[in-house]
Amino acid sequence: MIIGGGAAGLSAALILTRARRRVLVLDAQEQRNRFAAHMNGVLGRDGYSPRDLVADGYREVRSFGGVIETGRVVTAQTSAEGFEVVTDSGVRASGRRLIVATGGRDELPDIPGLAEQWGRGVVTCPYCDGYEASGRAIGVLLRSVAGAHVAHMLRPYSDNVTVFTDLAGPFPETERRVLEERGMRVETRKVAHVVTREDQVSGLALEDGTVAPIDVVFVEPRLATRDEPLQQLGAEVTETPFGPWPTVDATGRTSVAGVWAVGNASNPAALVPVAMGSGATAALAVNSEFVAAEVAAASAGVGVHHRVPPPRPHRCAG
Repeated sequence: MIIGGGAAGLSAALILTRARRRVLVLDAQEQRNRFAAHMNGVLGRDGYSPRDLVADGYREVRSFGGVIETGRVVTAQTSAEGFEVVTDSGVRASGRRLIVATGGRDELPDIPGLAEQWGRGVVTCPYCDGYEASGRAIGVLLRSVAGAHVAHMLRPYSDNVTVFTDLAGPFPETERRVLEERGMRVETRKVAHVVTREDQVSGLALEDGTVAPIDVVFVEPRLATRDEPLQQLGAEVTETPFGPWPTVDATGRTSVAGVWAVGNASNPAALVPVAMGSGATAALAVNSEFVAAEVAAASAGVGVHHRVPPPRPHRCAG
């Protein structure tokens, strides 16, 4: 079973269905990037719609026999067969292995107009949207002093970058001087609301009525993991700069035997290509476990008592 039908979950499903495994994907259709019209930096799909990517993934997984159902998993627990989940509509499903690809949720500052422009004139990732902001008036809305690194990442794209620091609290003088040395303006006044013209961002209104001309806003949202199934199963977490996040190994394996976490459910910094890779990596590990178990069963059936080697990744030349 795979909980979540975004880039990570569908990548895992595709690998496993092609390996002739029975796969059920339960998708709440709450992909983190569903608000964006385009995704960038994805090899072979640069500028492609994230919704279209999911639709393509649905078709591909189903073409190999995978089952995809709409539903939000509300409970997850271990069972005699492995794991059992229940969706918000009361559907029960079980599986021998569980991949959690529930992603994350961006929590924006409470500034009027931000949410309405989210995914268009208000974005978060320089790697995803920095190039498209080239030569434009960029506003960087910080929530923390550490978030200033986003402004430094954006400086190569434009000579017109303004960093708004009110939400970050007291801002160190040394940080301000470094930003200004790199040619960026630092604005300490509070942002009151987003100004638009013809439904496009045109500025940020400040508390004194001044409007800073801005074409695109890079905001520092709080990213919350949708890890309820993992919490219910008792998976361990690790403290990160983003807060507590599920503890996983290189394949996405959690502390709960038989459970993997992939994409933003395990890595808050995972862009779409990273999420896709993590889903594929977990799927390879899951299938390797199945193969090892099948070999062990066959060995016992013919009276072979030698040790079956542990599952390991398959070397693939593509």
